[in-house]
Amino acid sequence: MPTRLSKISTMLTVLNPFDRNEPFPPVETALDEPNGLLAVGGCLSARRLVNAYRSGVFPWFGKDEPILWWSPDPRLILHPENIKISRSLGKRLRRGEFRFSFDVCFDRVMDACAEPRDYASGTWITGEMKRAYSNLFDLGLAHSFEAWQEEALVGGLYGVSVGRVFFGESMFHHVTDASKAAFAFACDCLKRWGYVLIDCQVYTRHLASLGAEEIPRSEFVKLLQIYCEQPVSSEAWKSAGGVL
Repeated sequence: MPTRLSKISTMLTVLNPFDRNEPFPPVETALDEPNGLLAVGGCLSARRLVNAYRSGVFPWFGKDEPILWWSPDPRLILHPENIKISRSLGKRLRRGEFRFSFDVCFDRVMDACAEPRDYASGTWITGEMKRAYSNLFDLGLAHSFEAWQEEALVGGLYGVSVGRVFFGESMFHHVTDASKAAFAFACDCLKRWGYVLIDCQVYTRHLASLGAEEIPRSEFVKLLQIYCEQPVSSEAWKSAGGVL
């Protein structure tokens, strides 16, 4: 564990790796620097992860680090009906340059999201994270959206569904606008299925350009308390082969 993280971890709640029902500490106790760091340890069981998302918490840690749990303030969110589609992206969508699907190749989407980026070395989507979220997918709790050109997977994203909230985790693209196109498709599906909130976690210019906005963490948690308890449409995640 890096020295700086070792010092910070002494200020955090240490979670029991064997108690999957252990509650998270109040999100108001998260550190200001680094923003939102709340707890360390625990496990990545399905029950622990779902409890985390319901609480406004998510895991994020690198290779050779312990499991770190975060709840940043403010929080970046998007209401599906508020997505902004640029003129250039709109033209590509109308031309039918992409074909879309959901839940067709979840593991391939995660693998693509874990690939090295131009602006960063390494990845936080470790083998441990892949196994945990693949398990959530098998349980019907995690989902992916895919963008294709002919038979090539060129963009996509994945996340976790709890009630009427979709918690976005990561996205990727192999051709220009593919991740934005997949996100637009996701917003259209989620809106029709009765989802009211997409958690985008932390600010990025990419997500802000798509209509995401920051709200106080306290407001975000209140929204979770309402919408995580409400069911979505019975048609959600149902389609022949996952393709619309």
